Amino acid sequence: MTMRKVAVAAGAAVVALGLSTAVPAQVGAMEAPTQQQAAPWLAAQAGEVTLDVDYQVQETSYWCGPAATRIALSAKGVQRSQADLAAELGTHTGGTDHISQVTSVMNNYVGGYATTEMPNDPPTQAQKDRLWNDIVTDINAGDAIVANIVAPPGNQPPGYPSDQTIYHYFTVVGYDDRNGTVQIADPASFSGYQMYWLSFDQLASLIPPKGYSS
Repeated sequence: MTMRKVAVAAGAAVVALGLSTAVPAQVGAMEAPTQQQAAPWLAAQAGEVTLDVDYQVQETSYWCGPAATRIALSAKGVQRSQADLAAELGTHTGGTDHISQVTSVMNNYVGGYATTEMPNDPPTQAQKDRLWNDIVTDINAGDAIVANIVAPPGNQPPGYPSDQTIYHYFTVVGYDDRNGTVQIADPASFSGYQMYWLSFDQLASLIPPKGYSS
């Protein structure tokens, strides 16, 4: 397993680790949620559920899309190189343009994946509910989720450069419905953080206005 640290330019105002440029149309506001809707994991008590994946650090600063896709495929026993997946995804030096490209590649190998866009920032309760349900359903079925995120200063996963907005892809590989958290396999390995837990609410806040493949 090749492990390479990602070099990030110290002076960059914005770091694009798999930039997604398309922003879809807005959707309507939802009614105020009930307590169960606001925290849907309260309805279930499965505890911690995680997938066995083959983690790799992304091999270039713009291969987060291929690396995240590779991690997701490994959950199903499919092994592809990051270079091969970069070619299949159409990844260029600016990154992987849209999460739908990940969906297409996942379907070429394992099938059953669909793209879900989250245009509202903050997301609506309906979008959050769907994301949680997709995570639980997919992880229980042995499928990882690839998310396209935007992490600005003040709302970042652990280890991220605190003065930069990061455009990135990572893989959701587990959940804990007792704590309302999700496990992330992050190919950037910022400050050495590779596999870590985030609150579900933070994950939901990081995806808009992008999307995820599940």
